Amino acid sequence: MINYKNRYGDVFTFEKTDDGHILIKGDFKWLRFGYPNDYTKSYNEYVNDHKGQDNVMSFKQFKDNVHSYDEEAGKLVYDKYARLVESRQDTINMMDPSGGPYMCEGMDMSVISNSFSGMTIKEFKPTPEGYKIIIYGQ
Repeated sequence: MINYKNRYGDVFTFEKTDDGHILIKGDFKWLRFGYPNDYTKSYNEYVNDHKGQDNVMSFKQFKDNVHSYDEEAGKLVYDKYARLVESRQDTINMMDPSGGPYMCEGMDMSVISNSFSGMTIKEFKPTPEGYKIIIYGQ
């Protein structure tokens, strides 16, 4: 078990679980969450608008570009489609207790402890004890 003291002196404990994930416990009175974007509706609209045209962006290209901002024009390049991007509120991919530690999808847990090196965050699941940090590949 690892004890992590944040900048406000709050202590969070991190413990590996039998199924290869990590359980975090602590005071979650002040906690910020993040949810991943769902580009499905937005991309489908983009593809429908560009049927038959050459150089239609792939889904990955679309995700990388849909939030592009044109400094000279002072607006989003793909404003119509950016407005259609939704949040997948069935999945938590970022959590940030007030005072830390900030944790998000894709982050290596070695920032908390070297004993978690190579354990990369996929998502977070609430549990009665705290939150289970789901690790990729487990």
